[in-house]
Amino acid sequence: MSDECCGPAKPTTPEAPPVIEDACCGTTAPTDSSETLELEEPTPWWRDRALLLPIASGALWVVGMLLNWAGLETVGLTVHVLALLAGAWTFVPGTVRRLVQGRGQGRLGVGLLMTIAALGAVLLGHIGEAAALAFLFSLAEALEDRSMDRAKQGLRALLSLIPETARISRPGRPETVAAAEVRTGDVLLLGAGDKVATDGVIASGRSWVDTSAITGESIPVEVGPGDEVHAGSVNGAGTLSLRASADGRDNSLTQIVRLVEQAHAAKGERARLADRIARPLVPVVLVVAALVALIGSLAGDPGTWIQRALVVLVAASPCALAIAVPVTVISSIGAASKLGVVIKSGAAFEQLGTIRTVALDKTGTLTRNEPRVVNVATAGGHRREAVLAVAAALESASTHPLATAVIAAAETTVDAADVHEIAGHGITGDMHGRAIRVGSPRWIAPGELEPRIHEMASHGMSIVMIEEDGRVIGALGIRDELRPEAAETVAALHAQGIRTVMLTGDNILTARAIAAEAGIDDVHAEQLPADKAAHIRRLSEQAPTAMIGDGINDAPALASATVGIAMGATGTAAAVESADVAFTGTDLRQIPAALAHARRGRRLMTGNIALALVIIVVLFPLALFGVLGLAAVVLVHEAAEVVVIANGMRAARTQAVITPGSSHPSTQDLRAASTA
Repeated sequence: MSDECCGPAKPTTPEAPPVIEDACCGTTAPTDSSETLELEEPTPWWRDRALLLPIASGALWVVGMLLNWAGLETVGLTVHVLALLAGAWTFVPGTVRRLVQGRGQGRLGVGLLMTIAALGAVLLGHIGEAAALAFLFSLAEALEDRSMDRAKQGLRALLSLIPETARISRPGRPETVAAAEVRTGDVLLLGAGDKVATDGVIASGRSWVDTSAITGESIPVEVGPGDEVHAGSVNGAGTLSLRASADGRDNSLTQIVRLVEQAHAAKGERARLADRIARPLVPVVLVVAALVALIGSLAGDPGTWIQRALVVLVAASPCALAIAVPVTVISSIGAASKLGVVIKSGAAFEQLGTIRTVALDKTGTLTRNEPRVVNVATAGGHRREAVLAVAAALESASTHPLATAVIAAAETTVDAADVHEIAGHGITGDMHGRAIRVGSPRWIAPGELEPRIHEMASHGMSIVMIEEDGRVIGALGIRDELRPEAAETVAALHAQGIRTVMLTGDNILTARAIAAEAGIDDVHAEQLPADKAAHIRRLSEQAPTAMIGDGINDAPALASATVGIAMGATGTAAAVESADVAFTGTDLRQIPAALAHARRGRRLMTGNIALALVIIVVLFPLALFGVLGLAAVVLVHEAAEVVVIANGMRAARTQAVITPGSSHPSTQDLRAASTA
């Protein structure tokens, strides 16, 4: 995908890479998909020429102004020329290249208007004005381009989940090979804690696997012969043989990478708001200016009419329009950062204010991502505390992720002896001469607790049975619980007229239970990363859609959404980098606050654009008919820029939002977003 404003083209790497037309600079060639795994490190800002040139342009422009005020006009003029060259170098070459190589209206945009305006100002002797235009435009576009480059680097976090090597069963003895060399049909040997190198089906052995990287499900899944396992999953305590059903270079995780890249490429084609406005304006301005110069020259006094044509070009220059968007965006993004909301780019801010649907991941977003014991069923007259203590005694020696939840729930602990973990089933041990077993209902029959077990399972809980001397004494229901502010957040979104949807890789029972507590009616469970991304694309076609997630499995959906929002404090690097917006905290009430803040900023930005267009509409005929000369036109433009800047800076103001059901803002509400 090429740079937004004419910087060097950078490759994208989808499986069938499209030819992408840049909003400012024309087309870029597709690249070979083999480059997917070779991502360069991001360039530090102090070595990024695309960013240093605008900074140098601004510094030189300020120095030139100071020299002019000091009476050193010749030196000041020289410095302003340098400022103009530094700023113009970032967009003028690409604008010219796009004019030559582009197709249709793709050749037009704010870059062309700014080039024309700067050229007109130079021809009329206003070098300082031209330098100011070049500086402001180049800085805004350089910041936008850098944010897009950063998003692409997040793909490295996805690829890090694939192990470098895999153990393959060969005749005679196992062999260690590079993960990329695994082929369909190979038998992989997995020990405790090993990462799965590619997708496959269990050939032998039992264990539990952590599939959160792919499905987002917080609770590990028990697997045995015939069960499918995805690349990137982490094996538990058991030993497994897995027959590969996909090559090492083409599996679930590499598919996620391609989905993210394709989504970023599609986003690169979306024109910025200022460009959409400028495209129809450019040909009108050029035609009218040319007609003024031509007809006036034919009628006599060509010098006067050519100069008037240049004044028309300056009058129609988008000075205020070029500033209208950046100043509002910078103010809004700065204010949002104080609220714990990091908006990565101007394009993301523009889109955030249009959101009408919010899709939320379950695990780690709506829930705490910390499984807890939420229900205890007892049998045979045993007390709740005693059942928990027995379970915790064995689980304290277990490596199973649910063990932590059981130990945390027990008020007291006792010692157990001869503890053994049976992969895929549970744990056995001895307590004061009594034989204890702790494990799944498939291993330990629920007996008289069958009705309670069914009820707990229907509420999305994972069940742990406890048996003493061959008799069931209790069962634990474990679930990843809803965040306390989740229901309030969903209610606030509904109050703003925003539709909510849950997308999760978890099972349907758990998803429905959590959604009911949160107040979400539209639930889609058991979604793989590709399913989530496809669903988000469908939602985005209906209305502007935000996807909120925190896991690696959410990365394609985050990149595919109108705006991807990552829970930054708890989210994975891949999720945060794939998203357009990141929350540095975990309070979900920041979500409706951020949307309200973005809508207010977008209204201010729209007002600025309207004012900038009014200025052009008014100045254009006045310059055309000679009512206003160059000095007056420049003065009006400068005044308009001051007004636009002042109005845009209003986006930096924030105030509390009162959440539904409360008459006064809470402590968290005082950190919430701006209102109109």
